[in-house]
Amino acid sequence: MIKIFTVILITYYLIRGYFMKIDGEVTTGLGKAAYFLSQEFYTKEFEKNLGFIPYPGTLNVVVSDEYLDEISEIKNNCKNIIKPDEGFGAVKYIKAILENEIEGAIVFPAKTTHEENYLEFIAVMKLRDELNIKDGDFVTLEF
Repeated sequence: MIKIFTVILITYYLIRGYFMKIDGEVTTGLGKAAYFLSQEFYTKEFEKNLGFIPYPGTLNVVVSDEYLDEISEIKNNCKNIIKPDEGFGAVKYIKAILENEIEGAIVFPAKTTHEENYLEFIAVMKLRDELNIKDGDFVTLEF
């Protein structure tokens, strides 16, 4: 059964380019991402690998616990990783699309205090302003 599921996932990825499409609720984060996303070693790597320098902050999206197994598998198998300067944590990332229009990435910081059902999305612009999003709004992520 696992092999069939894996084949379906790989086929879906090759056709669509994404594994999942999920909805989640926007929430305020802890405000720590602004500092970390301002560090040159992170911004250089994101620009090199994603084609943009992210806005210094993330859009925090809380997703249903029903997705945790799939998200955990994607995170654990993710090969995209930034290994930063000493004193900072590594960051895994996957390309993603927000609201069917904003290209960016979901980041998985090694050092985080968020629960597993928090996804942190980065993009070139401040997404709350660009899309007029506020806490409690639901958004769609594809990855």
